[in-house]
Amino acid sequence: MNLCDIQAGMSISGFYLLKQASLRTTAAGKPYLAAAIADRTGAAELKVWDYSGPISHEDEGKVVCLSGRVSDFKGALQVTADRIRLAQQNDNYDLSLLVPAAPLDVQQTLQELEQMLSSMEDAGYQAVCREMLRRHHRAFTTIPAAKSVHHGFLNGLLMHTVTMMKTALFLAEQYGDFLDRDLLLAGTFLHDFAKIQEFKVSQTGLVTDYTTQGQLLGHLVMGAQEAAQVCAQCGVSPERSMLLQHLILSHHGDPAFGAAVLPQCAEAELLSYIDLIDSRMEIYREVLDKTEPGQFSDRVFALDNKRLYRHR
Repeated sequence: MNLCDIQAGMSISGFYLLKQASLRTTAAGKPYLAAAIADRTGAAELKVWDYSGPISHEDEGKVVCLSGRVSDFKGALQVTADRIRLAQQNDNYDLSLLVPAAPLDVQQTLQELEQMLSSMEDAGYQAVCREMLRRHHRAFTTIPAAKSVHHGFLNGLLMHTVTMMKTALFLAEQYGDFLDRDLLLAGTFLHDFAKIQEFKVSQTGLVTDYTTQGQLLGHLVMGAQEAAQVCAQCGVSPERSMLLQHLILSHHGDPAFGAAVLPQCAEAELLSYIDLIDSRMEIYREVLDKTEPGQFSDRVFALDNKRLYRHR
């Protein structure tokens, strides 16, 4: 059964991706597994009571076979499994039904990306973007943009980046009398590149955890570091290199949300808003896809814990 179709009171069984898993203990001292499962259509919280293993955090990103029942817990659907095990080699399941992917044509999207890069008049910034793409082409075009929340599916980073670049080009036309179009476009293209180093990715291609450098440095710092190296390699002036690094370091907008510094030039300010718009709109898309017309969604923690209304 697809997870987008489950309802409270249903019994389910089958193969699902284990997105998150944590062995915990109740207030009464009994062990249980708190987890999240997913397939191509959606995700659900999972609980396995009186369970102490062997499945644990180390198995995130693997496929599990389970059976259980669906219930409503505080306004959200939750699966309580009575049986669960890791999938085995001789199990018969279709992985393409389990791994969610971006709703796009990858080759067509890459053609759009190529056109936008070719439109850059600043040869230095274009060279930096092309070198970064050459270094990380495969990962950039396949990995998710996040572990969860938004664009957490295959090709998610490509979708997030190209959509943002289209928005950046439109807004650059509106403010072109004082805005550096190519700086904004290069910063938008490179803003999340270091997620390639930040994420641990499973054999199914989904993000399961963060690397050591991802946790200690983060993709903003690592992205600015590599951008500086490539700028020097491509002969970009120190000042223009500094501006590009600033866009990467400040694209979360506020230190409270992970920015290394506040945006202090127009291009950096605009990039932070473009990133916020695209991430929030993707959350709307994913939630409303699972909400019937005329109905409200469950509460969405990433959107201030509010319920979203899908109008007719």
